[in-house]
Amino acid sequence: VEIGGKTYQVKPIRNLSGHSIDSYRIHAGKSVPIVKGGDQTKMEEGEFFAIETFGSTGKGWVYEGDEVSHYMKRWEARGTNARLPRARQLLNTIQQNFGTLAFCRRYLDRIGETKYLLALKNLVECGEVDPYPPLIDNAGCFTAQWEHTLVLRPSCKEVLSRGDDY
Repeated sequence: VEIGGKTYQVKPIRNLSGHSIDSYRIHAGKSVPIVKGGDQTKMEEGEFFAIETFGSTGKGWVYEGDEVSHYMKRWEARGTNARLPRARQLLNTIQQNFGTLAFCRRYLDRIGETKYLLALKNLVECGEVDPYPPLIDNAGCFTAQWEHTLVLRPSCKEVLSRGDDY
């Protein structure tokens, strides 16, 4: 790829993959690797998948950054692990506004939540909410992601994310 007049080699990010999708469950269990590795998982008719490719001008391997930027309520979370009343209240707000879809602290601010950091930390610590820190390759490298969503029909795959701009 050429960026600013300079040519960079792009490598696949080997430790990221696509995944199966269910209703309100963005990561539903099956993985779709972007590099060959011996995975024998089979896709089945009626299943939905996010087919993702990730590229980097760095090492092609990412690690989690320090500061968490996004969160997601766990699919199986019921609030029974949250001990703090404020944490249970926040979990209820998360369920009502986001369900199991990803959100960031800015979204909590927009819906009027205040003084929630300790409660959010408690929800992460007790396993009700998963933290999603940024994924980082080498400093100064460029990374990119491309994705299509598809469903497997009896005789073909149907790309659901295809449009005029994609």
